[in-house]
Amino acid sequence: MSNEHILDIQKIMEMLPHRYPFLLVDRVLELEPGVRLKAIKNVTMNEEYFQGHFPNMPVMPGVLQLEALAQAGGILVINSIDEPLGDKVFLFTGLNKVKFRRPVVPGDQLELCVHYERHKLNIWKMRGVAKVDGQVTCQGEFSAAIADKGVM
Repeated sequence: MSNEHILDIQKIMEMLPHRYPFLLVDRVLELEPGVRLKAIKNVTMNEEYFQGHFPNMPVMPGVLQLEALAQAGGILVINSIDEPLGDKVFLFTGLNKVKFRRPVVPGDQLELCVHYERHKLNIWKMRGVAKVDGQVTCQGEFSAAIADKGVM
């Protein structure tokens, strides 16, 4: 794997519109456009959601793990299409076969693995698996669309 496809936070922020506290991908480790992506999210006690989820027992919400996978999927798609998104945005459209397997807590490094399944027109289908220390935390299939920003 060539180092030219490893993306740091600056490059990620050039691709995704998300910002603190909702940017959930810290680094892309591996990228094969049109095939797969491997990224990480470092989970720290400084995450705002830990104030209420749950006090004295911090657990990363499962929906945020799925959002991290979706953002990683967005990076995969952006690097798999021929032209830049421009005035378009990548929007989540569906989830299937989602399973949560283990809690994610402060200090964990969440490994995000996304695999391209197929796309038709502007709808992209992927499957994703999030892991900590090799153990699956959540997994599922998801779809997203490339849409005009004006539809929001």
